Amino acid sequence: MNKPMRFGAMLFPINPLGQSPTVALEKDLELIEWMDRWGFDEAWVGEHHSGGFELVGSPELFLAFAAERTKHIRLGTGVLSVPYHNPFTTAERMVLLDHLSRGRVMFGFGPGQLASDARMLGIDPGEQRRMMREGIEVILELLRGEGPISKDTDWFTLREARLQMRPYSHPLPEMAVAASISPAGPRIAGANGIGLLSIASWHPDGFGVLRDHWDIVEEQAALHGRVVDRTSWRMMAPVHIARTEAEARRNVRFGLGRVFEYLRHIIPLPTLTASTFDEMIDQINGLGGGVIGTPEMAVDTIGRLIEKSGGFGCYMLQGAELANRQMTLESYQLFAEEVAPHFQGQLEPLQASNRWLLDSPSATPGVTRWVDDTATAIRREIEQYEEERRVLGAGEPA
Repeated sequence: MNKPMRFGAMLFPINPLGQSPTVALEKDLELIEWMDRWGFDEAWVGEHHSGGFELVGSPELFLAFAAERTKHIRLGTGVLSVPYHNPFTTAERMVLLDHLSRGRVMFGFGPGQLASDARMLGIDPGEQRRMMREGIEVILELLRGEGPISKDTDWFTLREARLQMRPYSHPLPEMAVAASISPAGPRIAGANGIGLLSIASWHPDGFGVLRDHWDIVEEQAALHGRVVDRTSWRMMAPVHIARTEAEARRNVRFGLGRVFEYLRHIIPLPTLTASTFDEMIDQINGLGGGVIGTPEMAVDTIGRLIEKSGGFGCYMLQGAELANRQMTLESYQLFAEEVAPHFQGQLEPLQASNRWLLDSPSATPGVTRWVDDTATAIRREIEQYEEERRVLGAGEPA
């Protein structure tokens, strides 16, 4: 892959309990604005309806606000829970957002992460992945404008359904499906020719199946006559960086434990076996794609993830308040300044130009040729001016 890597964040988002939800949502919007300012490529926002931590019930509505407050960053549903909605209205809402954002929107799909959400909606969690497959197939048919769709299932009915607007993006907006450890996400991504959101690359179990997952994507794409590209593959991991590793570790005492205690109650990933806070950080740093440390450590971690996976297109920071607001913003800025350029082809020409500047010897000892050239030009200008004054002085009447 020769394309520069993209960088972004997947904002579930996870906000601390005990603070105003209005303020929490404003801070999430502010973070996307901050990312837009510092050159991040993507921000993905999830859909959740219970638990008290993840407050966005409609990522499309939230992203419409974010689109008005940003200029460049692309905005994705990370993810929209397909079984919770009629596929027709899902497709229609996303096409509307595609137009309103002038093509900056991306569609991320999933089965619905919280079983508590499904329970409130009367959905059997065991059926969510099957429902997601059915829904995505219909959504893609509608977006492609493949004619009126009539379909009966146990959870939605369509009668000669067609969208009245085509997407703004041509031919289609970018789309992706979430995956953790099971093959469900890779199978759907490959069969439909859409991207993959690997949300467990930070965990040793998720890290261990990365190559297998992309093999499944390519296998299913070949079976269904689809084309897939590794640049559509995204990895997510917890990240917080500071000038020193000790500082980063101190910073995340604010929220790391709270975030993972919450996740332990909602997702079936094996829990980290750490018995102390520092051991938890050691496991995150040592076993997967996450990093709590320095920019140099982040560069090494992403390099290890590239090697393990065989290559991917976008690295996403986990959008949870691991540190307080100011330290979080500083971490994102530091990442943009000192980590992302290593994978975007920006540093090599700068370094080559710098070496050319510094390593050009001069005939004058102790300086480069550029200093010598500048000093020569200055002397020449002084001598020329003095000569002009001498000639003018010689021409004046006695």
